[in-house]
Amino acid sequence: MGILLATLISLILYMIGAGIIAVVSSVSTGRVLKFALGLFIFGYIVMAVVNYFVMPAVTVPNMLLINLITAIILLPMLLFVLKPKHFMEKKVVTPLAGMYGLGLIILVVSIITSFTVLDNANNTITVHEEPEAEPLSKDETPITVAPEFARNKIQKSMSVVPNAQFYDLGKLQVQQVGDEIVYVAPVEFSSFWKFIRGKEIAGYFTISATDVNAQPSFEEEPMEYTNSSYFHKYVKRVIYNQFPQYIQSGDAQIEVDDDGKPWYVQTIYKPMHITNKPNLDALRVVVIDPVTGDMNAYQTDEAPAFIDGSVSSEMASVTNDYFGKYIHGWLNSMFGKRDVKLPNESGTESGVTPMFDENGDMFYFTDMTSPKENVDSALGYTLINARTGELTYFGGEKNNGIMDSDGAKQIVNKEFPEKKWEGSMPVLYNIDGNPTWVVNVLDPNGLHKQYAYIKADDSDFVVFGDTANAALESYRMALSQDPGNAEATDETVTESVQGTVDRVQISSTEQGQMVQFLLEDDTTIYTVNSSKVPLAIFLEKGDHINAEAQVMDDNETATIEEMEIEGLTE
Repeated sequence: MGILLATLISLILYMIGAGIIAVVSSVSTGRVLKFALGLFIFGYIVMAVVNYFVMPAVTVPNMLLINLITAIILLPMLLFVLKPKHFMEKKVVTPLAGMYGLGLIILVVSIITSFTVLDNANNTITVHEEPEAEPLSKDETPITVAPEFARNKIQKSMSVVPNAQFYDLGKLQVQQVGDEIVYVAPVEFSSFWKFIRGKEIAGYFTISATDVNAQPSFEEEPMEYTNSSYFHKYVKRVIYNQFPQYIQSGDAQIEVDDDGKPWYVQTIYKPMHITNKPNLDALRVVVIDPVTGDMNAYQTDEAPAFIDGSVSSEMASVTNDYFGKYIHGWLNSMFGKRDVKLPNESGTESGVTPMFDENGDMFYFTDMTSPKENVDSALGYTLINARTGELTYFGGEKNNGIMDSDGAKQIVNKEFPEKKWEGSMPVLYNIDGNPTWVVNVLDPNGLHKQYAYIKADDSDFVVFGDTANAALESYRMALSQDPGNAEATDETVTESVQGTVDRVQISSTEQGQMVQFLLEDDTTIYTVNSSKVPLAIFLEKGDHINAEAQVMDDNETATIEEMEIEGLTE
């Protein structure tokens, strides 16, 4: 239906021009209408084929451009058929030229309007501003497996797919299934001929997005309507036929419901005024059954509960652009640049990185930087709710002037030049009151090697770890022992401690010599930096101590702020 409607609209200007010729030309009206009808049928068939493959949204700019093109081609053909030797009659050419000119003027006005409405588009964003994110609790681990690593693992498991020679791995989509955050990736037809032979794809893979040791699992769920199918089973074409007046944002992505059934999900929007610019306050999402092709459209925040990303990553990227660049309109973004912020493009999906909060809600993360050249500091960062499209900007004093995501990746890249390990998927977290970049470290083959925690306002403060929890604990310990880090955290309480030393261990770190000890009848591991208590390096079993310690909320670790050792410090 959408293709037939778009084709009919594509020929409106031609039909107006044919009417002008019938009235003005010296050729009889009956002859003009006869040949005009024949060319209309020819043009309709040709444009139906073109629209079938191109699928232009039925919007003012698109239809104006297509109308101009078809009229410029078909009307001269009509004139030539009517009067081969004198088809350029002035009394016919003049009104047609006026018609073309008027159509071109309207198209130019539409293009200009698309720039002037950018500040209106900015106003359609629901924005909240916060000084900083809540600190992480003990149970929250700021890690998700890099998609390159997940894709690499799944690729190695493609042999389990029936008729694997027909397929390639499709787009990875992160979502929460049950209580676990996973990547979901359908297999897709590798070519047109594989589609002809296979007719349907075999299913999809899932793999944990938080556990680097997890293995992929293949689920057999045959699907006919997919991103790699052709003709009437191509997802984008199926949606276009029912919603031709909407623009589709990016490619449809697969999400899985609570019963393991996959669905294709596509964000769509109607443009503002006579432009193709989106109204970000009125996004919709189409959910399509890949077996039957049945679909329903919803407001993004009213989509079925199992859908985490009813707002696509592509649309989230557009939202960041409008929020940062066009806060005072298009002209300001080009010249004055007052209050302009540019989104970095270090994200894993269309310049943004999906992440989940403690409630299981998905957000798209992006850090914002200055438009000034050669500046690698961040001005803040945004989180966009993947169901509502609401944007929260964290631009408080702590987040202003810290290194940006590109800088965080470069720190990792310079750490292992001989191994060619590189940083991937940098995300900024609030760890014990400190803005911290958490970066996956991957080898050239996309295999996970380590995690890096980088203090965002100190490029020399970097902690690496082989596992998520180990890296986080090491980083927290380094923060508490850093003499230059005076930040009190919400994760600790200061307590008076006394007792007899039972075990002692001394180690050298980049922050100096660390003394760790246990007290009798106490399982808490106490750590003190020798720069705070120089005599701590002489601590022995049996010594009695009195100390002020910051105890972590898990009561398993504590850092010593002040300490007296009987017989040494008195």
